[in-house]
Amino acid sequence: MATVNSGLSINRLAGAVGAEIHGVDLNQLDDSTTKAIRQALLDNGVIFFRDQQLSPDQYLEVSKKFGKPVEYPFVKGIDGYPEIIEVLKKETERANFGGIWHSDTVYQQEPPMGTILYAKELPPFGGDTMFASQVAAYNSLSDGLKATLSSLTGINTSAKAAVSKTREDRVGDSGSKADDLISYHPVVRTHPETGKKALFVNVAHTERFDGWSEDESTPLLQFLHQHQIKPEFTCRFRWSVGSVAFWDNRQVQHYPINDYHGYRRSMHRITLAGDKPK
Repeated sequence: MATVNSGLSINRLAGAVGAEIHGVDLNQLDDSTTKAIRQALLDNGVIFFRDQQLSPDQYLEVSKKFGKPVEYPFVKGIDGYPEIIEVLKKETERANFGGIWHSDTVYQQEPPMGTILYAKELPPFGGDTMFASQVAAYNSLSDGLKATLSSLTGINTSAKAAVSKTREDRVGDSGSKADDLISYHPVVRTHPETGKKALFVNVAHTERFDGWSEDESTPLLQFLHQHQIKPEFTCRFRWSVGSVAFWDNRQVQHYPINDYHGYRRSMHRITLAGDKPK
């Protein structure tokens, strides 16, 4: 356990990724505490807070201390707050939102820096979220494979999200599916703040390597997708109402576990603007 500032403690959850931060009210962040929280995010990939009470206005203000809230593609925001979406699975639904390992919306030209998720209503069991460090996944590769990957560009598409049958690829209010978004990003990206290298492909969105066919790309992508979620690279967070997760999309993937059929789960989510991966 590390202690920073007065009353603020950081408890690591696993060896590669994740930490819980205690002793902080997100509605009362001074500059020093904000700086310490951002450093904890960079150090741990994803950070968690419990027992927070955030109105939509407060939720937005907290988010603005760490980045620029932006609207999420394909999903309309809650009334009066276009930057806040509800991540909802109803009692009658089987599919959950984003129910596959992924980094958020890497099919955009500038994928988000991070995501902040706030638990509003939870099932009596299940609904945990897993996270995987892509820095740890990259570091464990052989030098030979690192050299091969260093020159590769991944082609990412929103159309591939259909494999998960999640809300982000469903028909919008107009009755027609939004145009597919396609991006070209390095397979290994360098974090703009830490300088660390991380794998930046994911099974939900990466279609193939630029200059390679899908058939040629599939064996290597399958290896990477299995490798990048090995248990030693992961942590698992059990939610409670009022919990907040803040993950660095530039260095982690996440997976919302869909094990609570017949129960309702409602979360509020804010996406923070990012930059072009390099």
